[in-house]
Amino acid sequence: MHITVNGESKEFNQAEFSIADLLEEAEVDSPEMVSVQVNGSVIDRSHYADTTLKDDDEVDFLYFMGGGRR
Repeated sequence: MHITVNGESKEFNQAEFSIADLLEEAEVDSPEMVSVQVNGSVIDRSHYADTTLKDDDEVDFLYFMGGGRR
Protein backbone atom coordinates (compact mmCIF):
# COMPACT_ATOMS: atom_id res chain seq x y z
CA MET A 1 0.00 0.00 0.00
CA HIS A 2 1.26 3.45 -0.93
CA ILE A 3 0.40 6.40 1.33
CA THR A 4 1.76 9.94 1.26
CA VAL A 5 2.48 11.11 4.82
CA ASN A 6 3.27 14.81 5.31
CA GLY A 7 4.30 15.02 1.66
CA GLU A 8 6.60 11.97 1.82
CA SER A 9 5.78 8.81 -0.11
CA LYS A 10 5.64 5.67 2.08
CA GLU A 11 5.08 2.00 1.28
CA PHE A 12 3.40 -0.38 3.74
CA ASN A 13 3.00 -4.16 3.50
CA GLN A 14 -0.29 -4.32 5.38
CA ALA A 15 -3.49 -4.78 3.38
CA GLU A 16 -5.44 -2.79 5.99
CA PHE A 17 -3.98 0.09 7.89
CA SER A 18 -5.77 2.46 10.27
CA ILE A 19 -4.82 5.97 11.31
CA ALA A 20 -3.98 4.58 14.77
CA ASP A 21 -1.66 2.02 13.11
CA LEU A 22 0.02 4.79 11.09
CA LEU A 23 0.58 6.95 14.17
CA GLU A 24 2.21 3.97 15.90
CA GLU A 25 4.29 3.02 12.84
CA ALA A 26 5.49 6.64 12.50
CA GLU A 27 6.43 6.66 16.21
CA VAL A 28 4.58 9.95 16.72
CA ASP A 29 5.35 11.46 20.13
CA SER A 30 2.17 12.39 22.02
CA PRO A 31 -0.32 11.15 19.40
CA GLU A 32 -3.09 12.56 21.60
CA MET A 33 -1.79 16.02 20.65
CA VAL A 34 -1.85 15.41 16.87
CA SER A 35 -4.75 16.02 14.52
CA VAL A 36 -4.87 13.93 11.36
CA GLN A 37 -6.10 14.99 7.96
CA VAL A 38 -6.82 12.38 5.27
CA ASN A 39 -7.29 13.58 1.70
CA GLY A 40 -8.09 17.08 2.96
CA SER A 41 -10.60 16.06 5.66
CA VAL A 42 -9.80 16.25 9.36
CA ILE A 43 -10.65 12.96 11.08
CA ASP A 44 -12.17 12.98 14.55
CA ARG A 45 -9.72 11.49 17.06
CA SER A 46 -12.37 8.98 18.22
CA HIS A 47 -12.27 7.41 14.72
CA TYR A 48 -8.50 6.90 14.41
CA ALA A 49 -8.71 3.16 15.20
CA ASP A 50 -11.60 2.46 12.82
CA THR A 51 -10.64 4.71 9.89
CA THR A 52 -8.96 2.46 7.34
CA LEU A 53 -6.50 4.08 4.96
CA LYS A 54 -6.55 3.20 1.27
CA ASP A 55 -3.88 2.99 -1.40
CA ASP A 56 -2.77 6.48 -2.54
CA ASP A 57 -4.34 8.30 0.43
CA GLU A 58 -2.69 11.55 1.46
CA VAL A 59 -2.28 11.91 5.22
CA ASP A 60 -1.06 14.95 7.12
CA PHE A 61 -0.23 15.10 10.81
CA LEU A 62 -1.16 18.53 12.17
CA TYR A 63 0.72 19.70 15.23
CA PHE A 64 -0.75 22.64 17.08
CA MET A 65 1.67 24.83 18.97
CA GLY A 66 0.90 27.06 21.90
CA GLY A 67 2.18 30.54 22.15
CA GLY A 68 1.23 34.04 21.32
CA ARG A 69 1.66 37.51 22.63
CA ARG A 70 2.21 38.50 26.20
